[in-house]
Amino acid sequence: MALTAGIVGLPNVGKSTLFNAITKAGAEMANYPFATIDPNVGMVEVPDPRLDRINDIIPAKKIVPTTFEFTDIAGIVKGASKGEGLGNKFLENIRQTDAIVHVVRAFDDDDITSVTGKVDPIEDIDTINLELIMADLESVNNRLGKVQRAAKGRSKEALAELAVLNKIKPVLEAGKSARTIDFTDDEKPIVKGLFLLTTKPVLYVANIGEEDMANPDGNKYMDAIKKHVAGEGEVIGVAAAAEEQIAEMDDEDKADFLEMEGVKEPGLNRLIRAAYKLLGLETFFTAGGPETRAWTFKKGTKAPQAAGIIHSDFERGFIRAEVMSFDDLDKLGSAAKVKEAGKLRLEGKDYVMQDGDIVEFRFNV
Repeated sequence: MALTAGIVGLPNVGKSTLFNAITKAGAEMANYPFATIDPNVGMVEVPDPRLDRINDIIPAKKIVPTTFEFTDIAGIVKGASKGEGLGNKFLENIRQTDAIVHVVRAFDDDDITSVTGKVDPIEDIDTINLELIMADLESVNNRLGKVQRAAKGRSKEALAELAVLNKIKPVLEAGKSARTIDFTDDEKPIVKGLFLLTTKPVLYVANIGEEDMANPDGNKYMDAIKKHVAGEGEVIGVAAAAEEQIAEMDDEDKADFLEMEGVKEPGLNRLIRAAYKLLGLETFFTAGGPETRAWTFKKGTKAPQAAGIIHSDFERGFIRAEVMSFDDLDKLGSAAKVKEAGKLRLEGKDYVMQDGDIVEFRFNV
């Protein structure tokens, strides 16, 4: 499933450090702008304790977590929408992603250069968002000229698109993102076809210091960030530099470090799960035999299409899905008891998959 979350932000806010921690991909880092020129793409495993619990009950030879993509996009600077820095290239890289992970600096360190000369996450957020808004406004204005000509011919499609463009334009001109607009079900496909940057869902990541790991909400910048972006996206705090170190540790050292910091799990786990949710992704499981495995699907996917994620033959020859929920298996303690309790369901082609489903697909080709 080729869905990707793009990591964006001003230069030197910790984007590549965060990316390295997430993917262990070794993206170049340097204390100067544009250390990242071409976007780095890496696969990340989604931490899910349900896998271990399923394998405890229905043992398999190995456990395989699900994955999705993060893209590290080079730092954007003021004026990017007009080509400043490496502007247009960066904006196009963002356009290719499905969701935005917006990293802002929320730590003080005189040894790390800030392109603005100060630590001000609110100004940083506004700088990036304004560039995305200006880029979208240019796209809308360019599209308006073409659609207005087509609408004069009373084309139904052109008139519908014109109405959407006229709905979006004043919001962008007011300095607000298109994601703040409530679109009707009829308008949503038109909006999707415009490929606007500010309609993408966004997760704000406050890059905090190691001293705030145990209590990210206690970071002195956090309240202001949350208030500033309220209604537009979730905010989480992650100490990127510390997380990069943690990612390189073995399990024993990692456990010792987290205990010393008073942290239950790496902040990256929260970030990965939040980004996964932001992309509208959910997980189903197959269990027992050669492997217990997690599979990613888009929320709203029906059973045959979910089967096709495993193999195209499963979708083509789909007969039914034998489904139990993770919660039922966890509570009852065995597949046999789930069946005895009448909780094992036979679902057909119209069944909409649910997060946590444990499935065996029946097919014939």
